[in-house]
Amino acid sequence: MHTHAMTKTVTVIGAGPAGLMAAEVLSAAGLAVTVYDRMPSVGRKFLMAGRGGLNLTHSERLDIFLTRYGAASARLRPMLEAFTPLALIDWADTLGAHTFTGSSGRVFPEAMKASPLLRAWLGRLNRQNVQFRLRHDWRGWLDGTLRFHTSAGDIADTSSVTVLALGGASWPSLGANGGWTALLQEKGVEITPLRPANMGFNANWSELFRTRFAGQPLKNVLLRLGDHTARGDAMLTHYGIEGGAVYALSSVLREALDGAHPIALDIDLRPDLSQQQIDSRLARPQGKDSLANFLRKSVGLSPMETNLLRETGTPPDRLKSIAVMLTGHQPLARAISTAGGVSFDALDDTLMLKAMPNTYAIGEMLDWEAPTGGYLLQSCFSTAVFCARAILTRMAA
Repeated sequence: MHTHAMTKTVTVIGAGPAGLMAAEVLSAAGLAVTVYDRMPSVGRKFLMAGRGGLNLTHSERLDIFLTRYGAASARLRPMLEAFTPLALIDWADTLGAHTFTGSSGRVFPEAMKASPLLRAWLGRLNRQNVQFRLRHDWRGWLDGTLRFHTSAGDIADTSSVTVLALGGASWPSLGANGGWTALLQEKGVEITPLRPANMGFNANWSELFRTRFAGQPLKNVLLRLGDHTARGDAMLTHYGIEGGAVYALSSVLREALDGAHPIALDIDLRPDLSQQQIDSRLARPQGKDSLANFLRKSVGLSPMETNLLRETGTPPDRLKSIAVMLTGHQPLARAISTAGGVSFDALDDTLMLKAMPNTYAIGEMLDWEAPTGGYLLQSCFSTAVFCARAILTRMAA
């Protein structure tokens, strides 16, 4: 029987950013690493994220950055301190993916896509002799041995160290489908149920409003639910509303909808204007202007914003508090990311499963969630680096 001190081979299951990063750190130290994935190519969701510019991380101070993970912040702190946003930027630079910081503080590669970075990354992994086994669908264990299903039949992997980087369950067509939850629960691993995160929310728009304004943005608005607020942009959709400011509130909106629905999402269309300023501008004579023209000239409302007032029955002087009734949210398969997963209580301080020695879990399959803005990828990278270094330390002991 191999032990941690003797083995020099590691199996990584999942070829997303967390799995690839773990493979890089481990192989750079001289270990023989094999990466398995059920899809025919690697990094599919990573590439899809690149369509929006590939928001790698965020430039805000680390103490503020950590707060974005809510209840999981304390558990993630050592991982994010081990591989910080600055370290991620430096790493991207070594692959030729030089970055820039946008006006919102978000960090992107200059190419504004993932494919050049991924190509360079795979080149590095190839030079470090990382082996890839694609179209291998992990089916759990048989007599303590990893089992994979392929078109040619089932195969076994006898590596004694396993890193699980299986992702969440959003956009399952790209690879991660959450099927691993049952396999781990059979082994006694505590799993928090998977739920959508960073998803859109449903609103019963009238057919006229939906037809005319779906796809139009709400720029620089303030959203509020109780004591929770988020400022930024949102997007009206045929089903309701989505976008960065909505995603920042998605966890509290989701929990509120679980308790009762519909719920009222409060929208301030002009957060930079006080109510007194609004009242003063609306007190000007309307003259021969239509209401829409008057609102455009006085407070800068677009046709869509004016119609949002009508749609919700909100008087113009209440444009700082429009109640949009949310009736539900988009399903997990349509969410940007996944909440829930392997409970941190099921892991030791190195991210090894307590119920399964020599088996580790990293990335989005852990029980944490964060808004968009660079926090999702950062945590995937950081948990991978932290875990891989812990494996190396344990092997050297």
